[in-house]
Amino acid sequence: MSIFANQIKINMSDSIIIIPTYNEKENIEKIIRKVFSLEKSFHILIIDDGSPDGTADIVKSLQKEYKSNLHIEERKGKLGLGTAYIHGFKWALRKDYNFIFEMDADFSHNPNDLLRLFDACSNNGSDVAIGSRYVKGVSIVNWPMIRLLMSFFASKYVKFITGMPIHDSTAGFKCYKRKVLETIKLDDIQFIGYAFQIEMKFKAWKYGFNVTETPVIFTDRTEGTSKMSGGIFFEAAFGVLQMKLNSFFKSWKK
Repeated sequence: MSIFANQIKINMSDSIIIIPTYNEKENIEKIIRKVFSLEKSFHILIIDDGSPDGTADIVKSLQKEYKSNLHIEERKGKLGLGTAYIHGFKWALRKDYNFIFEMDADFSHNPNDLLRLFDACSNNGSDVAIGSRYVKGVSIVNWPMIRLLMSFFASKYVKFITGMPIHDSTAGFKCYKRKVLETIKLDDIQFIGYAFQIEMKFKAWKYGFNVTETPVIFTDRTEGTSKMSGGIFFEAAFGVLQMKLNSFFKSWKK
């Protein structure tokens, strides 16, 4: 293969991974290098919320090596997980990406599973492929029991209230086909925390997209600090009820 052909392979990709960050200096270089070592070519977009630990500086130093494969958008302050992803989705839709991923920076989502999520959307008919912790029992490593139970029963609660045939409604490891994000009115997304993940799945499902689950093993972070808080469960618990009620008064035609 020629040098030119190699360059084309490096710079062109139909897939981008959006990774929100806040104080992830321990993980960010390792997760970026791991993604770029995969056999499929992915691009990465980091959405950094003004990390005081220098996360953004690490990313910008790596841009010299990875050039147009690695992108960063910097925001001022912690503006919420949901708004970070919405920012990333809009950025990706202005480009030519056909597959748009959500992934955490802390290795709780195994980068190797990106290939399986991509396969689900590109070859097996999924419009949204979820990396699911609960589709085959419980596949979580190193979580405290109370956190595991809260997450597990939150998904059961969401399934009961919404009727969605999804076992892991709060999962944050996903692949979307472009057409899903083009259909969902991103400016109308209400939630910025935990419930954001539920709302995106619910709206994709209500619009009639094929939402599937791919079993993954979720391993709790070993470096850095978790951003989880009690407030996100409160938002999810009451937000889901409001979301379901509002859905009765909305047209879901594509």
